Amino acid sequence: MPEDQDDLHARAWRALMSPVPADKAAFTGRLFDDWGAGRLVVPDASPCPVLAVDDPGRPERPELIAHTAVVRRKPVSPEGRAALLHAIAHIEFNAINLALDCVYRFRGLPAEFYADWLRVAAEEAYHFGLLSERLDASGFAYGDFPAHRGLWDMAVKTAADPLARMALVPRVLEARGLDATPPIIASLRRVGDEATIAVLDIILRDEIGHVALGDRWFRHFCAGRGLEPEATYLALMAEFDAPWPPKPLNVEARLQAGFSASEIARLEGVKPQKGSE
Repeated sequence: MPEDQDDLHARAWRALMSPVPADKAAFTGRLFDDWGAGRLVVPDASPCPVLAVDDPGRPERPELIAHTAVVRRKPVSPEGRAALLHAIAHIEFNAINLALDCVYRFRGLPAEFYADWLRVAAEEAYHFGLLSERLDASGFAYGDFPAHRGLWDMAVKTAADPLARMALVPRVLEARGLDATPPIIASLRRVGDEATIAVLDIILRDEIGHVALGDRWFRHFCAGRGLEPEATYLALMAEFDAPWPPKPLNVEARLQAGFSASEIARLEGVKPQKGSE
């Protein structure tokens, strides 16, 4: 893999494949800073090849198990709160990789696309750091609980098409975080964990923006192919067997992130049988 420090895609690859969380965050931060300072440009032809990434760089722990085997803990005990923090930290760690993969994998796109996902990667790294600090304060660390790879599995499935990636990662999987966060905050408020609530408030604010970027680029790619976005979204969910969002939906957050009222109403209904859309 080329080590050219001026090559945007090679730099994104280096951060993506770094197995140490602190190094990944540092590489991501420098990449974002260099882009912002104008030290990087989108190359006409990068020597960095586009490779399949079945597993991005990650530490040996946490152990990855089937998502159905991950035990859900209620935050009524210190260990339960730590397990919840760990689950969210794992999502944010994966989200760093997802954003970096967009920069590395998808070529020949507008500079604004890379600018957007570099910023997302940097913000996800910031979120991971905040959650790691909360875990440390709880006497635990990232890797202490099992986790699953559901987010990355969808990245692998959509590696060939940026339209599908935007539809099914930001607008399906990451949008579920918009719905899940308010109930989590409510449960943490019942046990008086205001420090973690403050972190989740930051994450929710930023994640609305991240889903909105996914929405923006999904609609951009649909327009370029002459596709109606909301029908295409439902068709892709069916084609890739994407999870239907559990209720209640965070309607206000989803509206801010670009979902239409009619689309939200459809998602609040029953999941269609495959082939019925």
